[in-house]
Amino acid sequence: VQLQAFGGGLVQAGGSLRLSCAASGSIASINVMAWYRQASGKQRELVATITSGGSTNYADSVKARFTISRDNAKNTVYLQMNSLKPEDTAVYYCKAMATLYDYWGQGTLVTVSS
Repeated sequence: VQLQAFGGGLVQAGGSLRLSCAASGSIASINVMAWYRQASGKQRELVATITSGGSTNYADSVKARFTISRDNAKNTVYLQMNSLKPEDTAVYYCKAMATLYDYWGQGTLVTVSS
């Protein structure tokens, strides 16, 4: 499984961004897709997950602001981020949790200015 994440950038506080993560390879083996983020000097943390059945889960810090979704026809997972805050600044990574292995995409930097 190969993952390519994109969509990061610089945005003002209160703004929105949409991240995309395109998957290729053994797509059928993927059970859960997730977005993580890692701010400078901090540990990587889970932001949101979505199962193959469409069930979602969010970190408390992003609930009601972020929405994870998937387009199975395009093998792509999205993270819609609204009402962004400076503390959302981080490198965002997508992760595929497959039957035997987990796979990470490269990160995409999101910078929220105050």
